[in-house]
Amino acid sequence: MRDEASALPAARLSRHPDGITAVDTEYLHPGHAAAHLIQHGGRAAFVDVGTNDSVPYLLAALRELDVPPEAVDYVLLTHVHLDHAGGAGRLMRLLPNALCVLHPRGAPHMIDPGRLIAGSQAVYGPERFARLYGTIEPVAAERVRITRDGERLSLAGREFEILHTPGHALHHQVFVDHAHRCVFTGDTFGISYRELDSPAGAFITPTTTPTQFDPGQMCASIDRLLALAPEAMYLMHYSRVTDVPRLGESLKQQVRQLERIARQSASAADRHGAIREALWQLWRELAHRHGCPVGEARLAALLAGDLELNTQGLVHWLDTRAG
Repeated sequence: MRDEASALPAARLSRHPDGITAVDTEYLHPGHAAAHLIQHGGRAAFVDVGTNDSVPYLLAALRELDVPPEAVDYVLLTHVHLDHAGGAGRLMRLLPNALCVLHPRGAPHMIDPGRLIAGSQAVYGPERFARLYGTIEPVAAERVRITRDGERLSLAGREFEILHTPGHALHHQVFVDHAHRCVFTGDTFGISYRELDSPAGAFITPTTTPTQFDPGQMCASIDRLLALAPEAMYLMHYSRVTDVPRLGESLKQQVRQLERIARQSASAADRHGAIREALWQLWRELAHRHGCPVGEARLAALLAGDLELNTQGLVHWLDTRAG
């Protein structure tokens, strides 16, 4: 820890109610991805951690918030996509008392990340993968806690219910803080960049990245979260949103629209291009109606990565799952 902490960067922190702090993981650009640090009763937990390059910012957040690494009891991973979990192995080496809490489908890929690396290289290409994620370090098997749907864990008496929520990925789970009426949603409840907020509130879109998107499962998982009647959702992309019923309905409507776009493009000579263009037109129209306070060029820049990955997800769904 001493070597890692000797020259830590400044962390961008957003402080929220109930001992929750969003830490910008500095993935791709500021405001794109947030790890969340929960503090309670002198103990702490991270929810999602970003990449290897994010780890110094998480350590800087601990230092700024006066949390000793020894006080971190959990690294709670919603799923093992590398923008959420790529830095977990490196971070766990620096948190001597933490358990890494993983879905049973995700745990093997953190203990032995070979297949996870290969799958991610297929999406990003080897060179871009190396730039974004570096060398993925494994998490020791004895420090992994594998979850069951509906089980609870305690952070110094603060209970979190774990719900398995497929749709974005089969190995996705969320962490429900019933006492404070909030949910740490990973990617199940979509993405919502603060730069696109308008007087109408947050602007939200689903994320259908490859390779396990399933529209029916995603809508069912969103409904499961809405039934909890939370006051706030904590998204990795990007942090706290309220007005949850409106956002949930918007997400479900868009998932159905994305399914229609994919099916309508199934016989196109260039399915990828057709889906990408239709998805961009949908998001551009929704953003305009929402009153998002950015021009079209900035909107395109903010959503470019999501547009490409969502398109890949829909193409993959057509190839493997559409009936």
